[in-house]
Amino acid sequence: MQLRLPIARNRRSIASSFARFTPSTSQTSLRQLRQTPPLQRLSSPAAGAVASSTTRTENVLHSRKTKAQRRELVTTRAASEAFSDDVEHDLDSGMASKEGKDKAKGPAVQLKTPKGTRDWTGADMILRDEIFTTITDVFKRHGGVPLDTPVFELKEVLAGKYGEDSRLIYDLADQGGELTALRYDLTVPFARFLAMNKVQQIKRYQIAKVYRRDQPAVARGRMREFYQCDFDIAGTYDRMIPDAEILRVICEIFDALQEPIVIKLNHRQILDGLFAVSGVPADKIRTISSAVDKLDKLPWADVKKEMVDEKGLDAAVADRIGDYVKHSGDIPAIVALLKADAALCANSDIQQGLDDMELLNGFLEALGVPSTKVSFDMALCRGLDYYTGLIFEVTAQPSAAAVETDAAPAGGTKPPKKKGGEEIQVGSIAAGGRYDNLVGMYGKTQIPCVGISFGVDRIFTIMKAKREKAEGRSRVRETDVYVMAFGGGSFNGLLKERMQVARRLWDAGIKAEFAAKTKPRLPQQFKAAEDVPLGVILGEDELANGQVRLKVLGTGGAEADEKDRGQLVSEDDLVAEIKKLLI
Repeated sequence: MQLRLPIARNRRSIASSFARFTPSTSQTSLRQLRQTPPLQRLSSPAAGAVASSTTRTENVLHSRKTKAQRRELVTTRAASEAFSDDVEHDLDSGMASKEGKDKAKGPAVQLKTPKGTRDWTGADMILRDEIFTTITDVFKRHGGVPLDTPVFELKEVLAGKYGEDSRLIYDLADQGGELTALRYDLTVPFARFLAMNKVQQIKRYQIAKVYRRDQPAVARGRMREFYQCDFDIAGTYDRMIPDAEILRVICEIFDALQEPIVIKLNHRQILDGLFAVSGVPADKIRTISSAVDKLDKLPWADVKKEMVDEKGLDAAVADRIGDYVKHSGDIPAIVALLKADAALCANSDIQQGLDDMELLNGFLEALGVPSTKVSFDMALCRGLDYYTGLIFEVTAQPSAAAVETDAAPAGGTKPPKKKGGEEIQVGSIAAGGRYDNLVGMYGKTQIPCVGISFGVDRIFTIMKAKREKAEGRSRVRETDVYVMAFGGGSFNGLLKERMQVARRLWDAGIKAEFAAKTKPRLPQQFKAAEDVPLGVILGEDELANGQVRLKVLGTGGAEADEKDRGQLVSEDDLVAEIKKLLI
């Protein structure tokens, strides 16, 4: 496979093609066409002249024999059609409106975002940026370097990497050039980058949007367009050391976000060995794995039905799988449980996986990852085809806590909805694993990799719900101080004085605003500062004495704020006093 980025079309070819329209034909005819009544446009000489000029351009291009000029013809024709559409739109909207604005119009466009997408603004943007900053700080702390890749990739780069989830990839329309698709995740583009640039070792992070044709559930943070924050370690290292660091990164991020979590772990080799011992045919292991991966959403009966009825697995084999995947607990306990099974221990894949898990457990202790945050969950499968070793998912407590049962797992049956939104069910909020063979799919060199992807939209959904419950309405801006002024009948607004105070606060790194009016009324200023914690109030008498008033806002509403004008503070001490209150 030739690794390259999608071609960016040369816009100069379009411009040079349109330059071939002479003033005597296209420009003159276009002016005539605009002056022609709408019903006569199609048969008018002017329309014919424009069409004839376009045809002559194509004929000239067809007479050339080079590949570049033939490609230019395709671009020119598309541009010509777009140009004609623009002319028609201009005539229909602009000229028609001049002829009579009272003409009947079609139905109004329903303004909305596409299904599974949303706009971000105000308090939501502030919270999302806070999440981005927290995550990025941890990535940098661990030596991560940033990377950005195209939002769309060649289809052949994405093909065959996602198993049954490949149906969720957004294919872009075939316009006579390269076949491309929107990226499904950030992992496969990263592997393409490594292979294309022959990078042997890197700690990389990336924050970007990805796209999936999934059934959206906006209230639970499941979107079709959403952000992922990825951190990956690529290179040849001793076993399980990078894997342990990735788990440490997960804990640091959610500790900083003050979100309690559980990290569910499993190992791809253990799963493959388990399926083989249970009697799953080799050609069905991936598809059966995809079914088991649904146990966090569906009851065992439904998963078994899918394996038997839809995927042709023997019912007895499905029952043996059910006996194994019901187990979860801390790493030493599950390792001991599996080692006690003679049939499992005879499988070389399972032996290798168990050795890795024991090694990982020791590293996690050394890195200070609490055992209470880690669960070895045999039902975790991760449906993506490229995983080869350790796999993991992060879920928010308390819904993530593993429960040991004596029967086949009930799976992820949905809990009853609670009034008032006390509990938010969003599924996994981060996931990842080891993928040692993915880079090798694009070339001859294998580069071992392990990484984690954080689902920002789902994390945002949880944090927003908790904050609104604890604090009420969220702030829509980050302004810390609002500078205002008041005075009597001869009050001139103190605009320059307000500007000077705001400048002093900005110079000190304090987020401040003031009303962009010469003589704002005091009630209007308090109204504008409703979600700002502090106010600096200027008065002519106070300024004459080198003082201003500093007030904590929002303690009694706008009316109470207006009556209580705060404490007098020296202008020289203003910055220090504000910083004390903002701590």
